Amino acid sequence: MEDLLSQVNAPDDLNEFTNEELNQLADEIRDFLICTVSETGGHLASNLGVVELTIALHKHLNSPKDKIVWDVGHQSYTHKILTGRRDKMPSIRKKDGLSGYPKFNESVHDIIETGHSGTSISSGLGLACARDHRGSSERIYSVIGDGAITGGMAFEALNHGGHLEKDFNIILNDNNMSIAKNVGALSNYLAKLRTDPSLRKISGEMGDLLNSIPGIGSGMFKTMDKAKDSLKYLLVPGVLFEEMGFTYLGPVPGHDIEALINIFKQADKINGPVVIHVNTVKGKGYYPAESCPSDYHGVGAFTIENGKSEKSKGNKTYSQVFGETVTRIAEEDMRVVGITAAMPAGTGLDLFQERFPERFYDVGIAEQHALTLSAGLSRGGMRPIVALYSTFLQRGYDQLIHDIALQNLPVTIGIDRAGIVGSDGETHQGQFDLTYLRTVPNLTVMAPKDEQELIEMIKTGHKLDNPAAVRYPRGEGLGIDLDYSRPEIKLGEGELIIDGDKILVIAIGSMVYPAKEAIKELEDKNFKIGLYNARFVKPLPKEIIELASKYDNIITVEENSLNGGFGSGVMELLADNELQHKLIKRIGIPDKFIEHGGQNEMRDIYNLSSRGIKEYLVSILEEK
Repeated sequence: MEDLLSQVNAPDDLNEFTNEELNQLADEIRDFLICTVSETGGHLASNLGVVELTIALHKHLNSPKDKIVWDVGHQSYTHKILTGRRDKMPSIRKKDGLSGYPKFNESVHDIIETGHSGTSISSGLGLACARDHRGSSERIYSVIGDGAITGGMAFEALNHGGHLEKDFNIILNDNNMSIAKNVGALSNYLAKLRTDPSLRKISGEMGDLLNSIPGIGSGMFKTMDKAKDSLKYLLVPGVLFEEMGFTYLGPVPGHDIEALINIFKQADKINGPVVIHVNTVKGKGYYPAESCPSDYHGVGAFTIENGKSEKSKGNKTYSQVFGETVTRIAEEDMRVVGITAAMPAGTGLDLFQERFPERFYDVGIAEQHALTLSAGLSRGGMRPIVALYSTFLQRGYDQLIHDIALQNLPVTIGIDRAGIVGSDGETHQGQFDLTYLRTVPNLTVMAPKDEQELIEMIKTGHKLDNPAAVRYPRGEGLGIDLDYSRPEIKLGEGELIIDGDKILVIAIGSMVYPAKEAIKELEDKNFKIGLYNARFVKPLPKEIIELASKYDNIITVEENSLNGGFGSGVMELLADNELQHKLIKRIGIPDKFIEHGGQNEMRDIYNLSSRGIKEYLVSILEEK
């Protein structure tokens, strides 16, 4: 059988393929994806689920004149393959290689850069408005998943799009999954449409029947069409979208290329906005991913034959320790409830969910709602513990300020994947949380140096009568022995790890151990470098003032943006206490978005590893 994938270097190459050849191409792409991701790691299940959909889009459209807008963008691998990047796929998510998400500087076919969910309808509507302002004629297709469409921003865009009546199409990629299994009323509604597509057939047949009655049929049809509270709500699938001003088409099988192209043609003939409901299978074509798609949402390198990932060191991850700690606290305090946004396994709260299902809330991809829900639970007498990734907490900043901190409610927020996360790149780096959190009144902000301190800080947050946030890195902990019985840490209490003279390093969170290692390697110098573990970003330990008065040089180290971050807080503290004459230098993430690459590799580049900190300290010593 002739190899077809090697013949595709641009979307136009699909024009010569028959439907049978397009199906063969889909099989070849699926095999290519499995082989590539097994070596590089990446998002597998989501990409396997949209192979035919992506082929059909590029066969039907004329990209980049016509625009394809991917929601989240983690499912864009086939899109990258079809738009001339096939040979670069082995570099995906590696430094200086392809991004795992759409990137405009990679290709003109990547229309909108993205990495968070719920944005594609807004972006597509904006493109449609811009098109009409310019008087051009390109077609615009926004692809959004059934998990992402549950977010509030998606509904805001649907509401506005229906009002404007612009010509643009939304593909609702419905695989009954986001990362975890979808939850909520809208998910149940879509499930009904999936399982009973005959409803549209019934309503269509009734319309044809009425219109065929001479003289009175068309009038009866118009009358019944207006009876929205009866006929339409009973018979028309997609009524939610119809009522918002969209024409609803589907559901259509998402792995049938011919059917997809036919429905795209139908959509293009309709004036105004259209929702095309497509049913796909996440993980399609690879049994391990198809049978357990959540495990293959984002994976490391794995063995194709059995789907098993490469072995790690075996240490517990910070997420696991967080989940175990929250579960243990909940054993003793019936007020504790766990909340997450479509990330029970990713945040470690799956253990809590299994132990206390009646006290667990997975709100779907809706971080804003998660935070305000926790405010209501807290006001109602519960003690909520919310688990979110750092990059996604950004989406709920107003809710954190307005609904939690302003009311000084005892809500504890576990901030996972803080700092550099690595291969997911700019949209997922947790580089801003210390900066935007330390400005919020009433909020206590902590960062543990290891998994033991994480346990104690979660306990600290739970015991406080005001909101608290604990931020911790992605991945495995240091493998130290854990003692879950140790008490909470006293508010604002840091830890002097190494006493020294002349130079004091003040580190926070994940930077404590790298700083300690760097200092140990410099012990043969003429004077000893001190190390202080601040533990608290807010309130900063008052002990820092006393220590700073004894040292000539202060160096702060943080895995966070330098602008307004932990180091800035230390400088403000010293200035407010008339110690601004001290020589203060800061190590952290510069004023830029951090590109994708290996987690440790990127830390090396930005002096956030023991080697980088050591080199920085050496430069200070040489100045001395």
